[in-house]
Amino acid sequence: MRMVFRWFGHGNDTVTLDQIKQIPGVEGIVWALHDIPAGEEWPMEQILETRKMADHYGLNIEVVESVNVHEDIKLGLSTREIYIENYKRTIEKLAQVGVKVICYNFMPVFDWIRTDLCKELEDGSTALFYEKEKIDKIEPLELVRNLTKNPELTMPGWEPDRLKHLSNLFEAYKDVSEEDLWNNLKYFLEQIIPVAEENDIKMAIHPDDPPWPVFGLPRIITNRENISRFLKLVDNPYNGVTLCSGSLGANPDNNVAEMVREFADRIPFAHIRNVRIYENGDFIETSHRTSDGSVDIVDIVKAYHENGFSGYARPDHGRHIWGEKCRPGYGLYDRALGIMYLWGIWDALERAKREANHAGNE
Repeated sequence: MRMVFRWFGHGNDTVTLDQIKQIPGVEGIVWALHDIPAGEEWPMEQILETRKMADHYGLNIEVVESVNVHEDIKLGLSTREIYIENYKRTIEKLAQVGVKVICYNFMPVFDWIRTDLCKELEDGSTALFYEKEKIDKIEPLELVRNLTKNPELTMPGWEPDRLKHLSNLFEAYKDVSEEDLWNNLKYFLEQIIPVAEENDIKMAIHPDDPPWPVFGLPRIITNRENISRFLKLVDNPYNGVTLCSGSLGANPDNNVAEMVREFADRIPFAHIRNVRIYENGDFIETSHRTSDGSVDIVDIVKAYHENGFSGYARPDHGRHIWGEKCRPGYGLYDRALGIMYLWGIWDALERAKREANHAGNE
């Protein structure tokens, strides 16, 4: 397991590279050029600047999250060809600086959805919270009105200057079914995966968060059956999954550890975090410790260990603790604690394996 840490860039993150370097076992950053709009080709100058900053601290830049997919590709419009070509050129550039994995998603319009960015837990820490009934009751047109009239309201990945397109996007997706989205994803993969393979970069799709339809929009990377279908769309080792225990784990029907065991050879990147699920379908993010949430983190790490996982992993989201002011879900302290918890499990499994081998040789 190769531990990496999400970093949003100099001046765009409260966490610094020298702090990341001090977390035991972390060898690289998970990064992106967040100021480049979806669909545009990434400038080589900015890519090299990120590598220069990371090199200074001895951190690799082998995992990118995300090279965002333009909505025209998801919608299957004729204009997608332009954006797919830009995507290919970006893959080629990233290969030149040693990138090995690109995480991306195929969620229409929005990325992750939450109703509260700082919901308080029993211990006084705060975390990202999802209130299912509130989301289920929101009509798309009402959402558009609220977001355009109240600039202080935000949605993940949607800056104020992009909100003017929201109404048009909902209209564009009105007649897009899940099967349409599957077909558009297949077309994208058929164009991209050969280029990824040529450049030795594994593409790793992120599951939908939460793993069910929202605001009437289709979502398809949601469970074991759909992940299996996805991997068969283009059956190539360079077509893989960013297996996120928090996203998939929000649905109690998803057994994430069993997914790890089934898809181990197609998981180049792992997001490991915990969520606590309530009976009414609400969920809140917790510490990584298994007993704090509803996801069996111990069994998940065990599944990776059993399969000799040598890919990249990050602690994903964390709580906001000790008064830290940070990007919601991305504080330094709780993610660093999460890393040490994950290493503790891994080290215990390594020791047990060595002792079993030693006993078998006596």
